[in-house]
Amino acid sequence: MGDPVIRVLVADDHAAIRTGLVMILGGAADVEVVGEAADGERAVRLANALRPDVVLMDIRMPGVDGIEATRRLAGVCEVLVLTTFDVDEYVHGALRAGAAGFLLKSVEAPALVEAVRRVAAGDGVLAPSVTRRVMREFAATAPRSRPVALDALTDREVDVLKCLGAGLSNHQIGRRLHIGETTVKTHVSRVLAKLDLRSRVQAAILAQDAGLLTDGPGRP
Repeated sequence: MGDPVIRVLVADDHAAIRTGLVMILGGAADVEVVGEAADGERAVRLANALRPDVVLMDIRMPGVDGIEATRRLAGVCEVLVLTTFDVDEYVHGALRAGAAGFLLKSVEAPALVEAVRRVAAGDGVLAPSVTRRVMREFAATAPRSRPVALDALTDREVDVLKCLGAGLSNHQIGRRLHIGETTVKTHVSRVLAKLDLRSRVQAAILAQDAGLLTDGPGRP
């Protein structure tokens, strides 16, 4: 038996772009496009019905936009936002809504497929052009106090949160902490639940805002 197939829903209001994305994803043996949507409302409806692993989501769509659709899909599936616009409002809105990743449509086909794989595996993905700016601007506007909710985390969960703040993938976290990837996924899920966060990208931002990355292993 081969590796599990990653089921993807493509949401974009331009038919030609949807067709191109379907062709790119369809060229990967481990990816299957299970549905298409031309607006956010249909994307939400199809995602709830089809339960894909990943929704490839445009932002600017008629009716319900991609940010609101992403917010509605929290807990249903992972959302990878793909947009033409490198605009802070869109980036921040998507991440606050719970998107697991944010890429520009100028991304090369192999990088897009790899991003889908990473998001399906539970990792976060940000376009290189926005990563540092997003972290810097979130840090500049967020309070530097240590969230009370961190007290609910175990020592191991704090270590995992620090790794998320450092931008490590599940595989890299496992190697650093000497635990399996399945265990890493469990810890990440618990961290997100305890901190009431929608995505590992939000967890990474919180870890940086709280100053956790200045500490070594264990509690700050």
